[in-house]
Amino acid sequence: MNNRGTLVRLGVLALLWGSSYFWIKIALTGFSPVQIAFGRTVLGALVLVALAYSRGHRLTRDRRVWGHLAVAALFANLIPFVLFGIGEQSVDSGVAGVLNATTPLWTLTLGLALGFERNRNPVRLAGLLLGFVGTLLIFAPWQKGGLASWGALACLAAAASYAVAYTYIGRTLSGRGLSSIGLSSAQLVAATGLTAVVVPVGGLQPMHPDWRSVLAVVILGVFGTGLAYMINYRLIEDEGPTNATTVGYLLPVVSVLLGAAVLDEELNLRVVAGMLVVLVGVALTRRQPATAVTPVEEPATTRK
Repeated sequence: MNNRGTLVRLGVLALLWGSSYFWIKIALTGFSPVQIAFGRTVLGALVLVALAYSRGHRLTRDRRVWGHLAVAALFANLIPFVLFGIGEQSVDSGVAGVLNATTPLWTLTLGLALGFERNRNPVRLAGLLLGFVGTLLIFAPWQKGGLASWGALACLAAAASYAVAYTYIGRTLSGRGLSSIGLSSAQLVAATGLTAVVVPVGGLQPMHPDWRSVLAVVILGVFGTGLAYMINYRLIEDEGPTNATTVGYLLPVVSVLLGAAVLDEELNLRVVAGMLVVLVGVALTRRQPATAVTPVEEPATTRK
């Protein structure tokens, strides 16, 4: 990954995705979690569909594929988008970003539990254990000031939902000759439909928008969802999926630093230590690629 343009795209992507938790926190001052999720999916879908059509791609007409996309959208977009919004009502944006870094650990755990993942290398298993030790350190349930709250659990559940999406996409949609940008566009269209169904249930609270909260939703949708996906596709094309996932190590760093610098969130040393332990654990789990489930072309559809 020596190309200067690639490094620039990697940095921009890390900023876009890593700052998502900051923008969610700002958006919550004017909108509910469901309203934010709906705005993100609508704007992200518009950007990606326009991009797909400009490149000659069209939305699939295969009903079976649309069924798979609906399931993927549920776990990759609707559930995590809403849960991170719920979580950040009581949890710092930096902590939310750190907890999202546990997604690869949940993916490996799910693969092992369901028998999809047969690569039980001791190094990877040690990384899995280390990652969850780091997560426990972040939560610190033994301390009065720990993060064992419903908000933190919502963020952790959002990360686990991404893992379900990775696994499902890898089993049903990857490697079938379908363009990743076309699938991702269709997935966000499906996510928009699903979120619209949920709005009457959890999105009818009074809105109190100001220019900051509106700007936050626009940035989340256009840049954090639409533009970020486009950059990720380019990284995958230029560097391959393995190198492209390097961005995952930068997201919690960006979220923690941004939250501390702009939102004046406390830079808790225990959380920072837990983040480092989690990232080391994730690095160990990736020492050898998975043999059965490799959702490598779809990370763009399942992030922040």
